[in-house]
Amino acid sequence: MKKQLVLLIILGFVSLGIYAQELLVQDLKVQGNKRLKTTFIKSISTIKAGAALDSAVIKQDIIRLKRLPSVAHVYFQVFPAEDNQYNVFYNIEENFTLIPSANIYTTNDDEFAYRLGLYEFNLLGRSIAFGAFYQKDIYSSYALNFRAPFLFSNKAGLAVNLQDLTTQEPVFFQDETANYKYRNKSIEALGLYQFNFTNRLELGFNYFVEDYKFKGENVNNRPELNVNKWLVKGIYEYNNLDYCYQYISGFKSQFNFQYVTSTNDMLTDFFIGWNDFFLFKRVGEKGNWANRLRMGLATNNETPFAPFSVDNNLNVRGVGNTIDRGTGVIVLNTEYRQTLFEKDWFVLQGNAFVDAGSWRNPGGEVNDFTNSENVKVYPGLGLRFMHKKIYNAIFRIDYGYGISKNATKGFVFGIGQYF
Repeated sequence: MKKQLVLLIILGFVSLGIYAQELLVQDLKVQGNKRLKTTFIKSISTIKAGAALDSAVIKQDIIRLKRLPSVAHVYFQVFPAEDNQYNVFYNIEENFTLIPSANIYTTNDDEFAYRLGLYEFNLLGRSIAFGAFYQKDIYSSYALNFRAPFLFSNKAGLAVNLQDLTTQEPVFFQDETANYKYRNKSIEALGLYQFNFTNRLELGFNYFVEDYKFKGENVNNRPELNVNKWLVKGIYEYNNLDYCYQYISGFKSQFNFQYVTSTNDMLTDFFIGWNDFFLFKRVGEKGNWANRLRMGLATNNETPFAPFSVDNNLNVRGVGNTIDRGTGVIVLNTEYRQTLFEKDWFVLQGNAFVDAGSWRNPGGEVNDFTNSENVKVYPGLGLRFMHKKIYNAIFRIDYGYGISKNATKGFVFGIGQYF
């Protein structure tokens, strides 16, 4: 670490032009990689043979490589070659990227459920993600996903997703909560483009069929739907995060916008948009403060099928599974993560969190966000069991305890950090 600091200081002088004679890169060499292709690493790196030796450019390359699912860690070295030229070495520590998943859980009705999947995050050694899952939760579901951010160049790529998801969904009417069998069959294609080190765009479309069938005897003649829809989707992201194994620092903002049009004249077109703000800060050697703020709005239709939901697995730990819906959302998740034990590849991390949020009722007003019926506040504690050399190999368990009106409490399990 001290050697790298000295190198950064020296290179900083170079990039400021203090040396009269410009130092050049003779070659970029890559070491330590086994499955990740050297040609791919060089293609997405900014440092090239013949370019000026610049510490800022090297630092950006290192951060970019650490963001790849296939990279656990990377560091650089600089060695003199000849005639004021230097060789730059990128030393790669790879993640294991063929990841099976097996989740077992119970629903509110104590039905046994599971999800089995397999994903490869470094297909062909070019950081391409490809995989699928099968889910049995009362009904059968599956999905197939492909994502290649550098398929066409070091800036342009493609993502394609197929899904056939069937679940039991609660739908909230004024006088009752009804259970529906909900099925969503969709195909999605997105173009991916990176403008520069921190800014990227996803733009594409999704064609899907939504089917809501009432479960049980429909004594109140509740609506049932089977509708073909088109969705235009855009994601704009500013990402200035830096990773060091389980620790994250920096800021990220991700804006999502969708416009949905229906082939059924009885259903109006609508939009939905939200922005996630992330702020991470290292605290000492073993601490990490993590924050996520989500703010979103949708067309304010008075409908029981509102797009924003209050859910354990999405926004408020301990609140329950899809307990309410709304056409607007404000949620803040803040937690302090502390490494309790670390040895070789294994990390045990503890966290203390507060999840707080509020929703606008379908057809409601802005002051719904301050209505005590809609405000949820849930502090809690959790544990993370982590493998440092397997991508996203984080098993988490959290316990949230509500302190707001009509609060509940409960455990939430999952794979990966909550946010």
